[in-house]
Amino acid sequence: MRTTLRPRRTAVTLTAVTALAALALAGCGSGADKDEGEPAPDRELSLKGEKIEVAAVWTGPEQENFTKVLKEFEKRTGATVTFVPAQDPIVNFLGTKIAGGSPPDVAMLPQVGAIQQAAAQKWLKPVGPEAKAQLAANYSRGWQELGAVDGTQYGVYFKAANKSLVWYNTAAFENAGASEPKTWKDFLGTAETISASGVTPVSVGGADGWTLTDWFENVYLSQAGPAKYDQLAKHTIKWTDPSVTAALKTLAELFGKPSLIAGGPGGALQTEYPASVTQTFTGGDQPKGAMVFEGDFAAVNIAETKAEIGKDAKVFPFPKVGDGGTSPVVTAGDAAVALKDTKGAQALLAFLASPDAAKIWAAEGGFLSPNRNLDPAAYPNDVQREIAKALIGAGDDFRFDMSDQMPQSFGGTPGKGEWKALQDFLKNPKDIAGTQARLEEGAAKAYRAAAKG
Repeated sequence: MRTTLRPRRTAVTLTAVTALAALALAGCGSGADKDEGEPAPDRELSLKGEKIEVAAVWTGPEQENFTKVLKEFEKRTGATVTFVPAQDPIVNFLGTKIAGGSPPDVAMLPQVGAIQQAAAQKWLKPVGPEAKAQLAANYSRGWQELGAVDGTQYGVYFKAANKSLVWYNTAAFENAGASEPKTWKDFLGTAETISASGVTPVSVGGADGWTLTDWFENVYLSQAGPAKYDQLAKHTIKWTDPSVTAALKTLAELFGKPSLIAGGPGGALQTEYPASVTQTFTGGDQPKGAMVFEGDFAAVNIAETKAEIGKDAKVFPFPKVGDGGTSPVVTAGDAAVALKDTKGAQALLAFLASPDAAKIWAAEGGFLSPNRNLDPAAYPNDVQREIAKALIGAGDDFRFDMSDQMPQSFGGTPGKGEWKALQDFLKNPKDIAGTQARLEEGAAKAYRAAAKG
């Protein structure tokens, strides 16, 4: 999902992130209005004796926080809910479970393409009337449609993400005399300024290929525009298109300068996403990297350091690329789907669609909800509060993460497809034509397979 931020940027104390709300496209409409009369989840529903399994790829703090949500559901209903750790890609994990006759009751799917693939396999059960009522009351039409396939509602988007934020170490910025950049040219200039101060400017979690798809998508949306973005996401234009060439050339302006990346490209390819964040906010004013690009969920990893969000760790929107570009906001999300049509599974979907469920994780931080009736006061600080307001304020005017819209074999599989091609590109950013050829070959194969079902 993506909203378009206007290229206005102010210093990120509270104002920097407050800008996100103002910067987001103003198409609030009814999507941003609070429905005071929305139905509440049934607190009297008794599911005593029911056992519900919920599969998700979340680990660490994310798993812990989601478990708190499930515990509240247990408390309200008497059901017993078990979290089932899943491997990525989760569609393959679910396929194995289903083939063995033991699918979980509910699964959290992190890609639109995964919902479509699971629906095509006839694994999913339609959302029941209680969950539909919650969706109608609490979600914009756009978020509802992301969880639907051919007009049938299967998914409830519980967790969203603004994936167009650059978090930075304020001490490193201050020591270098650096300021928040507004454009890609400014961003590269800021990186050079920080590098000259003796600190490597950019931390990249290249060991996780999905972070590189996010880099590409932000540059591509800003530079090529939403129409081209939609076409590439659907593969109605090829990865050999000149617009892709331009985006890769732009990325190469950063990836092709080893001195600007913590550990150089080789080190970045050995750095997993969590470490890319924590190494930005440890070491005081001499971190391994002064900036790290990723979503609002980076707050979870920042919380594992001594850095205080809003003071030691601040944020600015992804810079505008090109003279006619806009500052992008790429948003993704995790949707709950039912694989068993049981009372417990449907009740859990209804609960996850309610503000009550979202409030629990929101209070823990590192979470963004697409639920428009969640009180912003539920978020733990002004930084996350304003990021959430920007998301809701965008209404239906957004773009979803491109790789998450694609067949999972291409857009969402470690060591393969887009992830692998962009990791190879980080290693050798001069090979733009070869990168495009590999991307197109992988995409064409994946879309052909998806068309065959």
